[in-house]
Formats: sequence, structure tokens, C-alpha cells
Amino acid sequence: MMLAGDSGGTKTILAVYADRANVPENPAHEAHFKSADYQSFEVIVQEFLDQTGVKPQAACFGVAGPVKDGHSKITNLPWNIDAGKIKQACGIPKVSLINDLKAIAVSVPHLNKASLFTLNPGEPDARGNRAVIAPGTGLGIAYLVWADTRYRAFASEGGHTAFSPRDTQEIKLLEFLTRRYGHVSFERVCSGSQLPNIYDYFLENKIFTEPAWLKEKLDAAADKTPVIVETALEHKADICEATLDVFVRVLGTIIGNMAVTLLPTGGVYLGGGIPPRILKRLARPDFFSRITDKGRFCSLCANMPVHVILDPQAALHGAAWYGFEKESPS
Repeated sequence: MMLAGDSGGTKTILAVYADRANVPENPAHEAHFKSADYQSFEVIVQEFLDQTGVKPQAACFGVAGPVKDGHSKITNLPWNIDAGKIKQACGIPKVSLINDLKAIAVSVPHLNKASLFTLNPGEPDARGNRAVIAPGTGLGIAYLVWADTRYRAFASEGGHTAFSPRDTQEIKLLEFLTRRYGHVSFERVCSGSQLPNIYDYFLENKIFTEPAWLKEKLDAAADKTPVIVETALEHKADICEATLDVFVRVLGTIIGNMAVTLLPTGGVYLGGGIPPRILKRLARPDFFSRITDKGRFCSLCANMPVHVILDPQAALHGAAWYGFEKESPS
């Protein structure tokens, strides 16, 4: 029995699989938890085991932070997750931790056509590098490299590279965010938790007005991002549309940067919760033109396939596959 998990700043999903063949469709048990409601990750795991009564022989968890020597300090939660503590506290003989974006990357070779939406078919190299870029609560980046007979996934913290503006408006946005944060990473602009920063820039600089009904709705919202995004998609407020426009173009810049950094000729895969919600917006020309805005390397970027991952549990499934592969490498 393999216990797999995907733990992020917003939610944690745990599932138990009887064997590799049951991933992804047939978990023996599955449960969702609101991460912020718990003081530690071990408490969630123990609650799940108590509820289900299962005694897994191994576990693999994809976690939202860098992993070193079985330990991770979670980026957007006050958690320190330690594989050894989970073994001891929860009685699981073997526990592995991997970065959540690495978990998504592990799932990529297993995805079928129904799990993907293709924005640019490009000219895929069957064994070329692949990149995973995921604007969710944070901004995650991982990549895959062909080695011997299969792809191997690697984590990064590329979402924390410095934000590089591409037009006058984005330069002013950078100045605004520098005053607020000091160092401004791409995550400060292109992630679910930070998208309201763009909205605040437009509002505080009086570039757009805020309708009273929208202010009331945002003030009442625990999370402003879904309100801003849905309002933009419904074309109900200029300030929201402009916010989403900046978000989409900056995402294009990130993909272009990763295209020349990682050379993902096997494809770029967009994960996270936001891309599947904004497919029509991503299909507009300004998004792809940002990807290819690389001067002499324009054609290189244009030939790279770009897909959106539609499977909302790709990280969970990737953690399960990684766990089984570690136990049975063959």
C-alpha cells in the first residue's frame, strides 16, 4: 500500500493506492484537507490514517517547498516537514518527500491526450527536455530530462527568479512592487496568491477605477484572486481585465525564459490551478507573442509545444508514481 500526498499552501490531498496499476483512477482511499487549518503536516497524515484505518508500507509526498535530505520548509505555510518525523509519528516504514512541482513533472509522461489542452502543437522532440511551469498558490517550475530508457524529473525554485518587465507598464509595476517587497520575483506577479498585487498597482496609481460592487465583493472575499479572474473573464470590470492581461503576458515571459534556459523541445506543460480556468485567454495572440519574444531565438521558442495540464491531481498522481518507482525501480 502506497500513501501519496500533494500538500500545498491552500490544500492537501492524500490517497492510498494498492499498487501502481491503480494510479490514477482507483485509490483505495482519498481525502482533502485545508492546509491552513492544521499546525503541521504530520497531524493531517495521522488524521487520515485514523479515519481510514490503513497501514501503508511506504509513502511519498509532494510538498510546496525545496526538499533537502528528507526535509522541507514550506514556502507559503509555517510548516517544517520532515520525513523522519512522519515515520516516527505515523508509523510508516518508508517515507519520501519530493517537491510538488517535481511530482507534477513525474506525472507528465503518464498524461494522456484527455489530460492535456494544447495551445501550440509545435514540433515535439520525442526525447527532448520538458518543462513544467505551474502558477498555483505560488509559482513552481520543474523539468524532465531523458536518461537511459525514461524521463527523470528535477525540481527547481525558478519561480523566485527576478521579475523582468518587458514594457513600460511592467517597469512601473516592478517599481511599485520593489517599494512593497524589496526583491521582486516572478512569483510576486504570476501566482494565485500574488495576482492581487497587479490589481493593487492599478488601483493605487489610479490607472483604473474600482466599481463599488466590485470593492464590496473583494472586501468580503477570503481570496481575492478568483473574484478578479472571474470578473475579468466575464468582462465586467476594466481593472480586472487589465490585471489578468498582465498576468497572462508575464506568464508568457516566464515560458520564453524557460524555453531558452532549459531548451524544452519535448514540450512546455502548464500546471497549477489557474491555467485550466483561463484557456480562452491564453489562446489570444499576446500570450504566445511573449513566449516567442526572444530575438534571434524566436523560431526556437515558436517550435516548442505548449500544453495545459487538465488533471487537477497531477501532483498527487506523480507522487504515487514516484513512490512506486522508488520501491521498484525497474
